[in-house]
Amino acid sequence: MFVASNILPRWLEVLLTEKFYNACIIHEEAKKNEKNVYCLDCCISLCPHCLSPHHSHRLLQIRRYVYHDVIRLDDAAKLIDCTSVQSYTTNSAKVVFLHHRPQTRNFRGSGNFCSTCDRSLQEPYLFCSLSCKIDYLIRTTGGISKYLLECNFMSLPEPGSDDGLMTPDSILEPDGSSRTSSGSGGYGGGSGTVECRTLACTATTEIVRKKRSSLSACRPVCSQVSEISAMNRRKGTPQRAPLY
Repeated sequence: MFVASNILPRWLEVLLTEKFYNACIIHEEAKKNEKNVYCLDCCISLCPHCLSPHHSHRLLQIRRYVYHDVIRLDDAAKLIDCTSVQSYTTNSAKVVFLHHRPQTRNFRGSGNFCSTCDRSLQEPYLFCSLSCKIDYLIRTTGGISKYLLECNFMSLPEPGSDDGLMTPDSILEPDGSSRTSSGSGGYGGGSGTVECRTLACTATTEIVRKKRSSLSACRPVCSQVSEISAMNRRKGTPQRAPLY
């Protein structure tokens, strides 16, 4: 897709090409041996059992939602300018996708779309993932050095507080907050939008339930009428087929 070693720093090049959540071959017999941590200093993926020698390094937690890698927006914003990258809210945390996601339809109508892969986006975002923004910057400006940030410390969540997995049962929805003065999407207010969306969903669900209850109450009466009509038809004068 892009990724030239003379354009991207080594840690970012490996981050964008590494396969996470594969079983660790060193600890293949251990439980929870998925490689879901990335060491920014060693440029390798790690499983929880590999962390001890890297305790003083900068460690990035890779999370997963339905087979797609995501990272917390707070973590990503320490490493690279995330302006215009659409963030999502899941498990009470804002995340961004590491890579673009395949689309089932290639139709493009009116609206807002990713500048790289044409995925539908909310206003005012321009990219659906970090890799899409990086690809766009390389194509249009020739590099990303001015968008990279200096990060001297990054730690993992407390043990047991987060296993990194985000299941389909968790809510994954576009973050409705507007940009802050810095222009970085995903930060700032937005709780009012989420609250209104939740209330609207609750009201819609209640209406659907009432409609279903009304239909259920009508079914026995309708069934009785149908049975009576069928009996009346059976009691009529029998009709014989004509003889030829």
